[in-house]
Amino acid sequence: MNQRSINYYGYGKDTYEECRELIRTTNWIHVLVINSWFVANNLMYLIFSVLGVFGVDKSRIPFFVSFLILSALFEFCLLFFRQKLETYSILTIYISIVLLLTYGIMKSISQPYLAAVIFLVLLAAISLSYIDCMLRMGLVLTGYGIVFLLSSFSQKAISIAYSDSYNIATVLILTLILHYMFQHTRMTQFVLYQNNLRIQRELEVKSSFDALTSLLNRGRFFAIAEDIMQNSKEEYIAICLLDLDGFKQVNDKLGHQMGDKVIQTAGETIVNTLGIDFSERWSFAAKALKERYSLAGRLGGDEFIIMLRNMKNKEEITGKLEELLHNLNSVRFEGLDGIHASFGVTILSSSDYTLDSAYTRADEALYRSKKAGKNQIHFSMENN
Repeated sequence: MNQRSINYYGYGKDTYEECRELIRTTNWIHVLVINSWFVANNLMYLIFSVLGVFGVDKSRIPFFVSFLILSALFEFCLLFFRQKLETYSILTIYISIVLLLTYGIMKSISQPYLAAVIFLVLLAAISLSYIDCMLRMGLVLTGYGIVFLLSSFSQKAISIAYSDSYNIATVLILTLILHYMFQHTRMTQFVLYQNNLRIQRELEVKSSFDALTSLLNRGRFFAIAEDIMQNSKEEYIAICLLDLDGFKQVNDKLGHQMGDKVIQTAGETIVNTLGIDFSERWSFAAKALKERYSLAGRLGGDEFIIMLRNMKNKEEITGKLEELLHNLNSVRFEGLDGIHASFGVTILSSSDYTLDSAYTRADEALYRSKKAGKNQIHFSMENN
């Protein structure tokens, strides 16, 4: 195993970066839990010091007050500035480490006739809780171990200092080993979670999008559209059915492979003209609702359906659909002089709770387009 993989707990840097969000969230949760305990610990010892019980005398009040204030301020920042601190989780965990281990060293110095315990406990807790990279964490923990020893030899009896030396050497070695093993296990869990999430997203994409055109399939389009209708009552929205004209002749004369290419190109033209962003298809439904994306789907064969959003009036809708029709007519293939299509359009009303009634109106308008000569746009009678 090379140094690079050891530094990232048995994984490469690319894998580590893929798990970055999980690492940040995990670190923030652990910092919050440990710091909450630290606040409670200082408060408890402050009360003991004020009351003079359990061997904690009143001379320790300034010590516990200082760390109570620092830990409480840190807790406030963790709770009210979560997004910022979670983004800079490495800085956050090292603030926590400095606070905890400084406390442990000062607690050890304040009891010169006793071997240190709390510092060793905090060292172990930090190594098992926080994940960064092996090299940096090892250097920080070892550095604090050295500072702890220097303070012990300068402030304690030599016999106690030697006892602290043995304890810190043993605990530090064990801590670093456990840190690697524990964080390697955690990284394995993160990687497994990422793989499962990737599979879930791939399955969601396959079940939601048409394989030929990459547009939404019928079921997914209806589901997203009806969700939008339920949550966007005041929005001006149009539903458009689009049927390619003379598609059977394309298949008969040019072959089914060319027919598939026509359908695929029609889908691409719809997406490009309407400016639909399908780059993150697994999260498209949520983004469509939040950011008012237009939708486009393939109903089957040469039939498409569109939900037009961010339009102010009928004239603006007509303009956008005329642009789409022009772009389709401008397509040129060998043996094909443009893609011709008929449009049937309806404007959603406040009484449309599902897509069924709007679909019926758009279908009737589409029939009128076909009957009037094809390759044109007709609105439902209710919108005329």
